[in-house]
Order: sequence, then structure tokens, then C-alpha cells
Amino acid sequence: MAVLLGRAQKSKMDSSFKAPPPQFADPLRREKLATAFPTVRALFAEFMETTRVPGLAFGIVVDGELAYADALGVRAVETQAPVTTQTVFRIASMTKSFVAMALLKLRDEKKLRLDDAAEKYIPELKTLAYPTNDAAPLTLRDLLTMTPGFPEDNPWGDRQMALAEKDFTAWLRAGIPFANAPGLKFEYSNYAYALLGRIVTRIAGMPFQRYITRALLRPLRMRATTWDKTRVPTEHFAYGYRYEDETWRREPILADGAFAGMAGLFTTVPDFARYMAFLLDAFPPRDERARGPLARASAREMQQAQRLEGVRLLALDDATTWRAVFGYGYGLAVIQDERFGYGVAHGGGLPGYGSYFYLLPESGVGILALGNKTYARVGMLFPKILDALQQTGGLAPRIPQPAPILRERAQVVQRWLETGDDAPMAACVADNFYLDSDAAHRRAELETIRQNAGAFLDVGSFQALNALRGSWRITCERGALDVFITLAPTMPPQLQMVQLTYAPPSEIAPEV
Repeated sequence: MAVLLGRAQKSKMDSSFKAPPPQFADPLRREKLATAFPTVRALFAEFMETTRVPGLAFGIVVDGELAYADALGVRAVETQAPVTTQTVFRIASMTKSFVAMALLKLRDEKKLRLDDAAEKYIPELKTLAYPTNDAAPLTLRDLLTMTPGFPEDNPWGDRQMALAEKDFTAWLRAGIPFANAPGLKFEYSNYAYALLGRIVTRIAGMPFQRYITRALLRPLRMRATTWDKTRVPTEHFAYGYRYEDETWRREPILADGAFAGMAGLFTTVPDFARYMAFLLDAFPPRDERARGPLARASAREMQQAQRLEGVRLLALDDATTWRAVFGYGYGLAVIQDERFGYGVAHGGGLPGYGSYFYLLPESGVGILALGNKTYARVGMLFPKILDALQQTGGLAPRIPQPAPILRERAQVVQRWLETGDDAPMAACVADNFYLDSDAAHRRAELETIRQNAGAFLDVGSFQALNALRGSWRITCERGALDVFITLAPTMPPQLQMVQLTYAPPSEIAPEV
């Protein structure tokens, strides 16, 4: 018979409850992902042709490195100057997460609280006329999560980028109309992030652009990323276009002003890949010292759904559809996808530009695309790109690891399954265990299973669902026995449930 689940690690009492970080099981995952890169390039080339985008730059981050970068088309239609991976594009609303990160950094420094009223930092909001008498005051969290109650403001917000500070102040004094009460529901708001930009300015004591550059961009070595178009060398700049009346028309570059917190940054694929790598590095939680401008826990917090947006139907083609639940974190969309799992993303669109990035934190992979056409909607292509990567077999997420105490409890359960001796079990179960089903009934259940299944032939490997919950399969003479255990929130963690599921031979899928 196989060795029972491996030997439990000997450890001190306080460390036996801590699990190692989740780990990738496939040592060849990066090589497998790389086999999809030609397909990814072909998908972008097809997209560029069918949607009339002058130029695209794109990249894929794997395990903190830019594993693939490429470019297609032209950065200037008039001269046919080609796009390269060093070409600078405006990333529009992908800017928002930098503003959110700046707020969290200031929060971590105890300079604000996310549940502070916005009027504490913007006095002009004290006279804001709320839509109902019972509306709660607008908070920083409402602004971060797109729940201020303001009306959706695409594309109006795009044209306000150059707004002067004095004009912004006059607007605020005049008031803001509400579509909903604050904190009630998600509605995309550029105005909210313009307000957050002003709040960063007030708290940091400098323009938010300068603060974000100093506090975030420089520590991340994003040297090609800027708010100021004049800082970009001409030979690296992607001019923005719209396709109208069967010709390309160059879009004026919107100036960087008081509203630019919603969409003002310019960047390159390698630079933005560093930012993606930093966000991905927040996973998994672990003991090692954090690196970068923001605490790992705060970077993870940004990437958690704080507000539900809704369910969408996604598709590769007419025959392949699935659902995804969309929410919003802090400057980032958060997706729970039936096909690809947990994702974090954001797009950007301005006159002349369209961009999108998508992170798979549990797989350590990020995808980025930058284009120079008005509202290029390049994000529409990403399900196909994700599918191409998934088809390689290299997109599997990290596997949870069990705490040593969980392995120890599993060994106790396995011995009970083999011997029926209740004494070792009784020493490590929680108080609910024998109240839920007493020892006599548990022994009877086990005896019935043993009669149906026959002798145990092989004990499979332990599969952790998390640090304190997991399962394994026992191959039997006649079928299999699946064992699931979960520990209680006691110190030490004790068994609160042992679930036994017998599968007769007819229900066991053959190995492929």
C-alpha cells in the first residue's frame, strides 16, 4: 500500500499553522506559454487590419518579467514611421489605478482614511446638494470604487483633460448633479478620479502628477512614463488618429490639466510592464520583505472587488460563450471569469488612443496592448489571447499548499479509515464533530463504505484547497473513496468535518 500522504513536517506549535505560499506545479509553464506568442502576434495583426488601427505595441509579462514584446503598424501615418516596443502611447483611463495607488500610499502613511468625507479635502463639496435627504456624505472610497452617484461621463470627461484649476474650482462651487445616491451602485465616473487627483494634490502638498512621478513612477523605474507629451522624443511618439471619411485624421493631443488624474499618462510597453509586474508581485501573500512603492497588502487590496458591476456574457465565437462577474476595486476592474478565473484589468480610451491590460494574479501572467486609434477597443481581443495562452497548458494557477497541521490531521483521518480506531480521532476533533454525527454513526458509515469498496489499494496525493482544508482519493478494490477534511478556527486547529464520498467503478472517469 502507498505511503500515507507523506510525512508531516516537524515544526514548532506556532509555525505548524502556517502554510507555504501557493506554488506552480509545472516547471515548463513559461516555455509552454511562449509557444502561443506567434498566435498572439497574429491575433493582434488581424485586429489591426480589421479595425483599422494604425499601430499597436503589445507585451506579455510572466513571473515579473516582460517575456514577450512586439509592435505592428505605424506611429505616424503621414511619415509611415513604424511602431516599436519603445514607442510612447497615451494610456487614457489606465492612469486611474496610479491615482488610486497614490491614495493608498497616503492612507498607509496615515495621512487620510478611505472613509473620510471628500469634503474634508475639497471644501467646495461642503455645499454639494445631495439627491436625497438621507444620502450619506460622499467619501474617498465612493470616488475610488466608482460609486459617487455621479452620471456616467464617457466621452464628456475625455474633453476636460486640459481644465484649469480655477475653472475646476468654479465647477465644484456650482455643484455636481447626481444620477444615484452616493455608495449605492457602480457607475463609471471620470469626474470621480479628477476629484481624487485634486485630493492627492492637497494632501501631498504638490500637484498629483509630480507626486505620482516621485512616489510611484521613479521607484518602479518607469523612466519613459510621463504626464507631459513634450518630454517624449519625437522619434518615439505615437500620434493619435481617428478614421473618418475613408481617411486618417490626426487627433489633437489633449493637454495635461486639472482633470488629468482620469487619463493623462503616456507610457511604453516595457515601462507599463514594470507596473504590471509590481501588481502581480502582490500575489501570493508571503513572508519575504516587500519591494516597491506600496505595501503588498495594499497592492492586493487595489485588486479586490470592492463594488459589484454585473455579469457579462463573453465569447470567442458564436459557439463558445461563458459568463464573467465584473466588479471594481481601486482604479481597476476585477473579474471572476468562468473560463479564466480571477482577473484584474482596465482599459483606456481617448481621442487618438485605445489601450487595455489584463492580469491573472494567480497565474503570474499579464497582457498589455497600446494602440493609436480613437477608442480602439483592443480589449475585445483579449478573450482570444487568453484562450491562446490557456491552450498551451501553461496558464494554470499556483497550487495552494497545506499547513503542516492539516497534513497531520489528514494522517489521523487516514489511520481511522484504515483501523476504525476512534481514540486518535477523538483527540483532534472540534467540539461540533461528534455532535454533528456521533462515533457510532461514523463507524457505521465507514463500515458500509468498506463493504462496498473493498480493500484500500492506493492513497492518492493530498490536494489542499487552502491552508486548512483539503482532500485526497483512495483507490479501492471496487471504486474509490474521496476524503475531504476542513479544520475549525480553533487553536490549535481541530477537525470540524470529515466528508466521505464513495464512487463505484461506473462513476470513475478513466485516466486520459
